Amino acid sequence: MRSRLSPLLGCTLAVLVAAGCSTTQSRRVARIDASLERAARYMVAKQSPDGAWRSETYGCFREGPTLTPYIMSCLFFLPQGGEDALASFRKGVRYLVAMVDDDGTIRTGPRGLYFPVYTAATASRVVVLDEKTDEHRRVQAAWLAYLRRRHLNESLGWEPSDLEYGGWGFSLDVPRKPAPGELREAFFESNLVATIIGVAALRSARVAGDDPVWGQVLVFVKRCQNFADDPSTADPRFDDGGFYFIPNDPLQNKAGIAGDDRFGRERYHSYGSMTADGLRVLLQCGLPPDHPRVVAAGKWLERTFTVTTHPGNFAPDREVLREATYYYYLWSVAHAFSRLGLTEVRTKHGPVKWAELLADELIRRQRPDGSWVNRFTDAKEDDPLVSTPWGASALAICRQVITAPHNLSGKDYPTLRSPK
Repeated sequence: MRSRLSPLLGCTLAVLVAAGCSTTQSRRVARIDASLERAARYMVAKQSPDGAWRSETYGCFREGPTLTPYIMSCLFFLPQGGEDALASFRKGVRYLVAMVDDDGTIRTGPRGLYFPVYTAATASRVVVLDEKTDEHRRVQAAWLAYLRRRHLNESLGWEPSDLEYGGWGFSLDVPRKPAPGELREAFFESNLVATIIGVAALRSARVAGDDPVWGQVLVFVKRCQNFADDPSTADPRFDDGGFYFIPNDPLQNKAGIAGDDRFGRERYHSYGSMTADGLRVLLQCGLPPDHPRVVAAGKWLERTFTVTTHPGNFAPDREVLREATYYYYLWSVAHAFSRLGLTEVRTKHGPVKWAELLADELIRRQRPDGSWVNRFTDAKEDDPLVSTPWGASALAICRQVITAPHNLSGKDYPTLRSPK
């Protein structure tokens, strides 16, 4: 039976065939465009009248600032959404701009922000994507300053010898280093997820390469990699080049404890989402693609790459957490391979064109209303307003890799809609 194409699908197919693409490849790109159009339409429909997005699933995502910049950072790069998506994006910008007073104070409300690093970092990026007016740059600077005040470095009492030094965490308040014996705030420590979001904001703001922040971040990120710069301190049973979420915390590392190495140190399993994040931070902090740490992380990602599950050697009691961040993994690994300029990767089963496999799997999993939903709940990806931006962003990157692989070098996020 011959399938009936939507108008967008048919138009895209005709253009690509005329440009010399194979029919198979043209049909794949046309399906991607139709999928992205549905995803954009879904996200636009979920926007509140004031310009914010609010979860219908979780209370912690209903206050507005948490989901709004996150969804906007996806929506802007989906030209398949048309003028409705762009209008929705601009409405979100007005919401975020209104949160900043003339003196640069962020009006966070009586309870503050639930996810201050996520919100501030992403807001600082999206408010200047479409229009770089003086007002928008002022607002960007305010959000960026809010983010940098939460960076765990000397200004907050941390020293390079501290495990938490150099990154960002999930603390609700500015996380000052506790005195010996003092009760610590929950989740104040740096972690790799908060850190990569912070780093993306700094890169977007074009923070100078000689700013001390890059060296500080590297100190933290290296502590999250199963890698030893000095071979005499390595243990090949554990040093596979992959990354984990946080140093010295078996509970927060989703893949769990790998065992004790030959020096008696407790080690943690590497897993997909964190290895993709870690590789990207290494590059963002200035390490070249041929640096041993980058190479080791890249080989781990290639060797374990799959689109059907979240890769990693999860401890038996942690297998229930493997799929909790599935869509986040797809988003991050798409960024990582794109950032390395890879169109083909060498898996343990042989070479594959990763973007084609990933795109096909995302399209297969998309719901009729345009959203994506994870049936696992630990990372809240069962909320479609969490999973859909991850899925749509990953799919947009796949499209860029498939249609314009020569444009990948040096870009962490392919720009499908050119900013003004």
